Amino acid sequence: MTDPLLVGLVIFVLASFIGFEVINKVPPTLHTPLMSGSNAISGIAVIGALLMAGSGHTTLTVVLGFIATVLATINVVGGFLVTDRMLQMFKR
Repeated sequence: MTDPLLVGLVIFVLASFIGFEVINKVPPTLHTPLMSGSNAISGIAVIGALLMAGSGHTTLTVVLGFIATVLATINVVGGFLVTDRMLQMFKR
């Protein structure tokens, strides 16, 4: 039987490689619209982090869930601020 940690590590490495290759192929003109879409996906990460923090299984899960919530929220807010700033450049 395979170790779940090893399976998770392999999935993480493959996802990182595929993500890097996909992002590398995106032209600069499409970067901002795609970042707006990824901000919506980051919102799902905020919900997952909140569920983890609120589960209360152990102190470690609560602390890690709280840290994940803070970081994912910073990512979402920062992404929307950058997108808004770039869209302001196209207004007269």
